[in-house]
Parts: sequence; structure tokens; C-alpha cells
Amino acid sequence: MTRITRRRTAAVAALATATVLAVTACAPRTNTTENAEQVDPTSLVTSLPAAKNPVDEVTWAVVEGEPQTLDPASSANVIIPNLCDSLLTVEPDFTIEAGIAEAAEWIDPVTFEITLRDDVSFWDGTPVTASDVAYSLERNRTPASQWYAAFALISSIEATDDDTVLVHFTAPDSTFRDALGGGGGAVMSQAFGEAAGQELGTSGGGLLCAGPYRLEDWKPGSEISVVANPDYWGGAPLTERIRFVFVTDGATLTSALTAGEIDGAFNVPPGSRQSFEAEGGEGRLIVGPSTASYSFGPTSADSAAADPRVRQALSLAIDRKVYIDTVLQGLGEVQKTIVPPFVFGGMEARDTYQEAYDALPAPEVDLDRAKELIAESGIDTSVPLVFAVPAGAKEFSQTAAIVQSAAKDIGLTVAIDERQPADFGALFYSPELRAGIDFVSTVGYLEVPGVLGYPQLFMLPAELGGIFNWSGYSNDEVTADLQTARTTVDPIAAADAFVKAQEVFAPDQLQVTLAGAHHLTYLSDDLTGITTSVAIYSSPWALHLGAE
Repeated sequence: MTRITRRRTAAVAALATATVLAVTACAPRTNTTENAEQVDPTSLVTSLPAAKNPVDEVTWAVVEGEPQTLDPASSANVIIPNLCDSLLTVEPDFTIEAGIAEAAEWIDPVTFEITLRDDVSFWDGTPVTASDVAYSLERNRTPASQWYAAFALISSIEATDDDTVLVHFTAPDSTFRDALGGGGGAVMSQAFGEAAGQELGTSGGGLLCAGPYRLEDWKPGSEISVVANPDYWGGAPLTERIRFVFVTDGATLTSALTAGEIDGAFNVPPGSRQSFEAEGGEGRLIVGPSTASYSFGPTSADSAAADPRVRQALSLAIDRKVYIDTVLQGLGEVQKTIVPPFVFGGMEARDTYQEAYDALPAPEVDLDRAKELIAESGIDTSVPLVFAVPAGAKEFSQTAAIVQSAAKDIGLTVAIDERQPADFGALFYSPELRAGIDFVSTVGYLEVPGVLGYPQLFMLPAELGGIFNWSGYSNDEVTADLQTARTTVDPIAAADAFVKAQEVFAPDQLQVTLAGAHHLTYLSDDLTGITTSVAIYSSPWALHLGAE
């Protein structure tokens, strides 16, 4: 085989610092709503054929900016999955398969058994043991972990021998196994982690995992480089080194990708679709399935936005096709509720979930009914509703403008409050910063399969995990059914309970879902072998990366 060295036509310019959101500013949009052709959902690509030839080095842009940490308990980014293998693996089609664990199953309603492969080692050659797994899982049992909610029902974790871990629960938990396919199941060296302490995962502390790549160098503010792990249990990668550079500006990113200065990137700006698809570029745009969606929701129980009739009215005033054509350049689809279909496509009870989703009414435009709902709500229409968005993010600016225009059509006034990205991100964790704001615009995604991720955050009371239930939404039926769906062992019974809850919470629109966004990847024509779905956040997407 001939080893290919990637060429560089120019230096990568204007590498920006990290932003809080997984959103970038877009290049100037040249498409119009008349020519933004929507992608056929059946044509979405989950992965590219595995590479056949090795590559010395690939430069990959991280559009979200530089991460604060590579600790999988504290961060979700596109670098971590290639470094830290998980107990289970989320496949490109969003099904769950074995990972470091050769088996991970319930042995009774409240006991989960994990059996490790016997051929897995960390980068330094030390074997992965049950003690390392128990240590890694215990780290997710603290509120500091982003996976804390999935570990909330655990009573204890024990390593019973070198390759077996038992996880004991206070009640059955239908969400736990899926969480092991993402960062919640990432395995780290106990000895290294305890020695690193608070610096674990940072540029100064590093980390020790068992993935196909190992951390080589982290130059803060510049780049992170990783190199192939030749002893990886799944086979050595074909690409020797990946340089992750941080490019948050959409115009800069688009120019560098199409000129061949950067080899690839995920989550490229939809506003650059025409540039990505134009002849003469050095790569191609790949459109894959995702769990990402654009939405907005209320921030306070005292706001007019907390009235479901106000949210329903705004929903009825927004044309989803225009939204998808304008904001996503056709690279998305209408989504009926907050739970996207891709999350349950590989689940055992998928038919139950799909039938219920299909039965939900599709969003429609009905200005007369919207005006009636506003009148019924009795709100003071002379008081503007404040809509918060991050500054510099074109998709969000366009979203705000569309909502503002729709509100005007039904007699409401929307004032747009642009916050700097860091300040905008802080809104989600500080009630004081949400004062004076009625709606916040968001884009989010789910990293692992499962229908409860979003509803538990937005529909449950705060004490039960509803950390984004800022409007104080409370429905005893919804709470009971969601709790039943989580603690029911039988997948069909769990699905039935979820469907009952969805029939109630979907019309209430705690989040007004505007569209599901496709997963967008731009890749050099010389390369292949990557995952091209939202599974990139939970699987080693670069394992098979290389030349054609």
C-alpha cells in the first residue's frame, strides 16, 4: 500500500477560541427559499465505506471551538470518542453494540452485570480491569458529571473479579444500558485518574484511555493532536495522526474546507450549502441522520411564555417549510415534537414509538386559531416578549427574526436579546441571568438512543431531574407515565407508558420544536471511512478513516 501524505495549500487562518454552544456563524447565504432543495430522508448517509490505504496526517476542524476538557464525564465533543472507548458502542445507525464490554445486561430487575473483554489495554499497555470500570462509573454518580441523571437510581457499584462489574439499583432503569454507549460508559485508568486529580482531562493533566487514538499534544488556543494506537483491540487505525484545530467562524471554515486547507469537519454551517456543493471544491458535503433539533422554550413561571396557549399560538404562526428553507437551507425536516424519531429507530419497541409519532399532528399554519389562543390567554399584548439568542450565530439570528415576524402576525411583539456566547451559555445555569427573558432559543442533540432524554429535562419537576423546566410545568399524569417508562423492565410496556405521556406533553409544547436538523459533514475527496451521523459523539468515528 502507498502511504499518502495530505497536502497543504495554505495555512489555516483565523483559528478562533471556543464558544459555549455547538453552533457557528454561517457564511453569507446565497441560496434563497425558492432554491433550497430539501434532502430526501431516505438518502441520508450514516457512514462512508472503510478506507483501504493509510494516511500520515489529517487536519480536522472542531466548529464548537476548543474544549475545556477531554474528560468524558464533563464534556461531549468530537475528540473524546476516538480517545476513550465506552463499555458499549453506538453504531452509525444509532443501534447499540458491544464495546469494551462483551456483555452488559440485566440479570434481575435491579442488578446489571458488565463482563469485560479480555484483550483490552490502555494506551500504556496496562490491562483494563473491572476496578477501572467501577472507578469510571462511580465518577458519573456525582452531580458534576453530565451523565448524572442516567446514574441516579444506582445504589452501589462493585468489581466482583478482574472482568466483572455489578451495578445495583434502587429500581429498574430502562435508560442505563443506552447511556453506557456514550460518555457515561467511557472507561478511564483508575491509577492515572487518581494521580491527575482535578487536572484530569485538561491540557495540563491529560488522560489515559483505551481508544483507537491516544492524546499526543494539546497546545491551548491552537490545536489538539492525537496519534494512532497500534495496539488497539479493534485494530490499528489507518490514519497516523489527526490534528484538531478550532474554527468557529463559518466563513473561515467554509473557505478552508473547500480550498483543501482543512480535511474535514462535522456540523458545518447549513448556510454554506451552495459553496459546499459547488464544482471545484476539494471535498464533498455528506448529509446524515441526526437527533439535533432547533426549538425555543419559556424561561420563567411568571412570564406570559409559561402559558401553553402562547406557545401554541406562536407555533401556529410559524411556517416550518420556510424555516427549514431559510435557516437550514433545506438540510432538515419537519419534526412533530421534541423527541426525534432517529433516537428510537434501533430500539426494540421502535414500532410502538413510530406509530405514536406518526399519529401526532403535523405542525400547521393557522393564524386565525393563533389569534384566538392569544385572546383566550388574556396576556397583555402591549408587553414585548423577550427572545434570547447568542450573538454571531446566524442560524439563531434567523430563528429570532422568523419568530419575531410570526409574532407580529398574531398581534404580539417580540424583542430580540442577543448575548455574547459565553453569557448566553450561562443563562442555562443561572436563574438570575434569565431575569427579564421570556423565551430562549436552543439547538440540542441526544448522544445515545432513548426517548426519555429530553422529556425528563423539560417535563419533570426540578426535583425529579427537570433541570430545564424553568416554567414550572407540572402534570401528574405526565410525571407518573415518564417515571413508569424509566422503571419498567419490559420494553413494550415502557414504550406504552412513554406514549401516554407524549400524548399529553406534546400539545403543551414546553419546547416549540421548529425543525429537525440533519447531520452535516464536509470531507476531502481523498478520504473515506468516517461515521456521518450524530453517532460521532459516542463512537470512534475515525477508526476507519483513511484514503480510498
